[in-house]
Amino acid sequence: MIESVALPAPVQATLLVGVILVQAIILYAGYGVLERVATPLIKTITNA
Repeated sequence: MIESVALPAPVQATLLVGVILVQAIILYAGYGVLERVATPLIKTITNA
């Protein structure tokens, strides 16, 4: 992980919250894409 020991505690906490927020946004977008791709595929398989 990025070395942030030299930074004050409030800055470290803000960076941590920012990193977690970015990860959550990426996961949310990724699952949205996965749902758009998988839904038609699942419907095709179940209707076959």
